[in-house]
Amino acid sequence: MPPAKKRTRRYDPAKIRAAVLAQFAHVHEAVRTLTPEQLARPTRLGDWTVRELVAHHTMALGMLDRYLAEAEPLKQEVALLDWPFRTAAVSGQVDDQTRELAASTPDLDALFEQRAARTAELLATTADDRLMPTRFGAMSFADVLVTRTVELTVHTADLNDALPELAVPHDREALAACTRLLADALALKAPGGSVEVRIPPYAVVQCVAGPKHTRGTPPNVVETDPLTWIRLATGRTGWAEALDGARVAASGERADLSAVLPVMA
Repeated sequence: MPPAKKRTRRYDPAKIRAAVLAQFAHVHEAVRTLTPEQLARPTRLGDWTVRELVAHHTMALGMLDRYLAEAEPLKQEVALLDWPFRTAAVSGQVDDQTRELAASTPDLDALFEQRAARTAELLATTADDRLMPTRFGAMSFADVLVTRTVELTVHTADLNDALPELAVPHDREALAACTRLLADALALKAPGGSVEVRIPPYAVVQCVAGPKHTRGTPPNVVETDPLTWIRLATGRTGWAEALDGARVAASGERADLSAVLPVMA
C-alpha cells in the first residue's frame, strides 16, 4: 500500500496520552485477579493462551521505551494511516517475542506495574513531534500513541472474549481513537463515496468506488457498534457472521464490505 495521501484526522494528544494509560490500567486491574487456570485458558489468537495475550499488552507500551532510547530519526517515514497496513508483515516476529516474554515472566502483575510507571514517565517527558523509529519506519510520538490505543483496545476485546467473566472496561477515548483510525483506514483501502459506514457515536466514513452520495439518505449504508467494527476491521469477526448475528445493518446493493475486510490483519 502506498504512503497515505488522505488527510489524517486530528487527535487530541492530551486525551490520547490519558487514554493509553487508562486502558492499560483497566487491563492491569484484571491481571491482578487472574488465576493459573484462567492464564492457561485458550484465546482466539492461534495457540496463544491468556498468559501470552496478557504479556503482549505490556509489549504494546514497552516498544515506547525501547525505541525512544535510540537516536531520533532525521525525518518521518510512516504516516499514521500507513500503520494499519504494515502490521501483518511483522506478525511472526511479534509472536516469537510475545511467547518469549510470557515464558520468562512469572510475575505478570509486577511487569504491569513496571511498564505503567515507565510509560507515565515517558508521556510526561516526550514531545508530541519527537520522531521515533518503529518496526515500520520513523513515526511521530503522537502518532505512535494513537496506534497504542488500537493495540490496547483490540487486545482488551480479545481478553474479554477469552474470559467473559472479567468484563474489562474500554476507556471511551481509547475506543473512540481505535474506531476512527480503523474506519479511516477502510476509507483509504477502498476509496470512493458510494457506501457510508456509520459507527456511532465515533465515526462516519464514505468508501467504495461508485456513484458518490451528496444529499439526503445515502443509498448504501452500513452501520454497526464500535466493538463489532473493531472485530470486523481486524478479522476477529467475519462479515457474514456479523450480519447473521444482527450486529451489522447493511442496506443497498453496494453495502457489502466482505471484499475489503479485514482492514488490519
